[in-house]
Order: sequence, then C-alpha cells, then structure tokens
Amino acid sequence: MTDALAWTYPNLARWIVTHGWIEVGDDGISLSFVRVLDEGGLIWEGAAAETIDEDLRAADAAVGTRMRNDLGD
Repeated sequence: MTDALAWTYPNLARWIVTHGWIEVGDDGISLSFVRVLDEGGLIWEGAAAETIDEDLRAADAAVGTRMRNDLGD
C-alpha cells in the first residue's frame, strides 16, 4: 500500500494489514462499488457515491468505527 493511500484512508490501510481486505469495482452482484470484507464475509458495503473518493472515505469511516467499537482497536 502506498503512503499516499494510507495517509488518505488510514482506517482502510490498517484494515487491509490487520483484519481483511477491500474490493473496489463492479462485482456484478451488488449495487455497491466498495466492499469491506474479512474471513467471515462482507462487513460493509456502501451505496454508490458520485466519486470513488466519496466511496472510499465512507468505507474508511465505517471501518474506523467498527475497529473501535467491535474489535477494540
């Protein structure tokens, strides 16, 4: 992961390194463009925003909340 990406989306960067992965793009199934997953499956998917930055910022905020509240990170 690049430093610029980790700087802009720190929670996603941490998620990818410590808990799971993200998928970006059309998967042909859901209406979302960004999905956050772990070994148990989908933990967050966003509504398609106007820009990928908006999608990634929403995912970053949701992952940050989940790590604090549910995982104690």
